[in-house]
Amino acid sequence: MENNKRDYSDFFKPQNGEPNGGNENDMNKQTDQTEKPSYYYSYGPFKSAAHGEPDTTTASSADGTSQVEITTPRPVRPYFGYDKGDTQGAQPVSAPQWDYSGAKKKPNSFKSYFAAFLAGAVVVGSLMFVSDKYDMFGGAGAAAPSSSAIAGSVTKANGGGGNGGATTAALESIVRPDNISQIVNNSSPAVVKINTYVKASSRSRSGGGSSDIFDYFFGNGQRQQQPNTNNGSANQRQSLGMGSGFVFDKEGYILTNEHVVNGAEEIEVEVQGYSQPLKAKLLGSEYSLDLAVLKIEKQDGKDFAALQMGSSDDINVGDWVVAIGNPYGFDHTVTVGVLSAKERPIDIPDEQGTREYKHLLQTDASINPGNSGGPLLNLQGQVIGINTAVSAQAQGIGFAIPTSTVMSVLENLKNNVKVPIPYIGVNIQDIPEEWVKELKLDSKDGTIVASVVQGSPASKADIQPYDVITEVNGEKVKTSDEFRTKIKAMKVNDKVTLTVKRSGKTLTTGVIIGDMNK
Repeated sequence: MENNKRDYSDFFKPQNGEPNGGNENDMNKQTDQTEKPSYYYSYGPFKSAAHGEPDTTTASSADGTSQVEITTPRPVRPYFGYDKGDTQGAQPVSAPQWDYSGAKKKPNSFKSYFAAFLAGAVVVGSLMFVSDKYDMFGGAGAAAPSSSAIAGSVTKANGGGGNGGATTAALESIVRPDNISQIVNNSSPAVVKINTYVKASSRSRSGGGSSDIFDYFFGNGQRQQQPNTNNGSANQRQSLGMGSGFVFDKEGYILTNEHVVNGAEEIEVEVQGYSQPLKAKLLGSEYSLDLAVLKIEKQDGKDFAALQMGSSDDINVGDWVVAIGNPYGFDHTVTVGVLSAKERPIDIPDEQGTREYKHLLQTDASINPGNSGGPLLNLQGQVIGINTAVSAQAQGIGFAIPTSTVMSVLENLKNNVKVPIPYIGVNIQDIPEEWVKELKLDSKDGTIVASVVQGSPASKADIQPYDVITEVNGEKVKTSDEFRTKIKAMKVNDKVTLTVKRSGKTLTTGVIIGDMNK
């Protein structure tokens, strides 16, 4: 066994007495300094021995030559089949003579790849056709690039069990509509820029502009005084403000906000396609509704581009809207958003009073100073609102006057007829909780009269301060807002019956609705 155990270090020992070039830690260090023979062999050519005898060959080493026995491998039996007649001592059938000259040639690789590509294209095309034809993935089908780019279908099915039914929703599109550019191209020629001016002497006497709260909402910070280049001449024109508007009649009628042109002595309108601003005439305006109509004259008999008025009642919260205007003087700026809410009321005080806006549309389409008076459009390119105000304390909260309000007074403004404003001439407020007992009331429902305008319809009907109005034409009112809404819904010269509580007694009185403008 010891002769078979060899140290691996033997393979690293120097040959033929050559010195070792390693260090003291090399593996070839041995305690036994006896030289051991080398065992490297070289095999000569294989020679086959006689039948029945083992095959041998010679091997040489440092000790001489010796015979080495080689085991002959088993002969490999070729698989060519067997003679079926002899199953016991089956003998292989003689090998067939192979003829490679007639072998099938390997097909050209390019043709194979091309054929595979065509086959794949046919399969994919067929699958796409079938899926499109039977609408396997789209639910209600793909949405066409039209005005209703965002549409969905919701199906509710009442199922058995305790799940209360299943609800499935399929949205045809979740992207922004792709017809915005078309809307802009068609609408922009009708959107105008409005510049207002006053004389320097008038500006100095007026105190220089509107109140801070008015500027806060409407962004009239652009009402900056122009430098005086005429040595203080009283006729020097100064800029009062800038806003937007749009042509709603091809004859040159323009709709805008009243606050855009309020106090202006001169109005100029910049229209696409015209190199010079056009002089505009103020036909009619309404402070409480913040609406005004201007008129510009045709040039060379050419009609103006005009926008179509749409219905604000038909648009839904979440529908896409487009705003076009001139914010900060950047002409024809386009912003896109959705209708955020409807029926928003806001009150904005200014130096002339308080504008009480009702039924406003709220949108997150960016509205900035200069957008006032511009159109808010639906995806059909129709006007559904007039951009009016923006909350400077927030982002994405803008307001527009709905066309439902505009259309009711548009003809009056166009024909320079004062819009009648129903009123009875009382200042009212909600009833404080602590006043209920003192006024001998059962609850704080109703509105209390704070003061009465002398000579007004209410004064003629003997309405007095501290009267509590609880009913209008037999219908109960719980708050001051409800009372205002009912009065504004009346027409001038209508007769209304008011139920009043005074010192614990209930009275009724008839009031003829008057016109605030008169």
